[in-house]
Amino acid sequence: MGRLATLSEEPINDQDNTTTTSKKGVIHAWRNWNWIKSHFFNKKPDLKLLLSVLACPLFPVPPHSQTPLNEVSSSAQYIIQHFTAATGCRKLEGKVKNVFATGKVEMGVVDEVGNAGVSERGCFVIWQMVPDKWQIELVVAGHKVVAGSDGTVAWRHTPWLGAHAAKGGVRPLRRAVQGLDPLAVSGVFCGAQYMGEKKISGIDCFVLKVSADQKDLVDRSDSTAEMIKHVTFGYFSQRNGLLVYLEDSYLTRIQSPGTHPTYWETTMSTKIEDYRMVDDVMIAHAGHSTVIITRFGDNLETGPAITRLEESWTIDDVAFNVPGLSMDCFIPPKELQKDYPQEDLDWRSPLLRRSSS
Repeated sequence: MGRLATLSEEPINDQDNTTTTSKKGVIHAWRNWNWIKSHFFNKKPDLKLLLSVLACPLFPVPPHSQTPLNEVSSSAQYIIQHFTAATGCRKLEGKVKNVFATGKVEMGVVDEVGNAGVSERGCFVIWQMVPDKWQIELVVAGHKVVAGSDGTVAWRHTPWLGAHAAKGGVRPLRRAVQGLDPLAVSGVFCGAQYMGEKKISGIDCFVLKVSADQKDLVDRSDSTAEMIKHVTFGYFSQRNGLLVYLEDSYLTRIQSPGTHPTYWETTMSTKIEDYRMVDDVMIAHAGHSTVIITRFGDNLETGPAITRLEESWTIDDVAFNVPGLSMDCFIPPKELQKDYPQEDLDWRSPLLRRSSS
């Protein structure tokens, strides 16, 4: 099984919703790319694009960084200690076995002059079992996306692609790191690099940076798609220590045989707000995310092609130690247990799903 990328694979048209084993070769690759060019940067992308990018993105790195403590600056350690004290999340260690949360989302596409298009509304449910098992169900405009992790395999199911997974270790659900799970926040930033101070939305913040290492980037690359970087910046309020802004950026170089290289950069920025006390722990209950997807290179005569997506989200309810939640709740779909070729199980960025398959 392969490692998950931060953002999910690109949506495909209904004619491509069959097993990819019957679609090998260049014809399949160009069919995918033609769809991307005609739909991904269309002024009115369909709902599949919103759900592929915004529904259940993952955090770029796993929790509990392997960075030696002597290589982590004292400033970074102080910031995380301040965060854990501000949220009170250490109270959860050893006492909380699972977390349940429900929420609402509103997502849409912003046009070239900054006007928001038609917004789609929906809701989601998240189950999480400490430390690395989780599942999310999100429904928007009648379309349901489900994703999960059993601690070993991360997977996703969409109406247009069915179930698919990726190899390697799993990473946290990004929605959990957006202030919903303070322990996950401290875990992913415990080995961060201190980047200085910056004001965000009028708030003076300390900035921490984490990034995927070279081995991870290589594992998530192939003959046509090379992941160049995947970095995340966390902005922690100097005043109260809380995480108030999260930004991650993902750059991939795409080049099929006989074509010019194309570069795709996806940047997701999230403003995190409305922290409330839940069982003596501070949990963020609202936020706003903006995604900017840029394609450049490929001899584009008109310059870079840019698509902007936005999402507002709120948390309605959070509960710890919900009875009845067991390991069985996180078992991957049966389809993933079949002996599929690896390329059929690859969950990638919104750019392509192995165009070489």
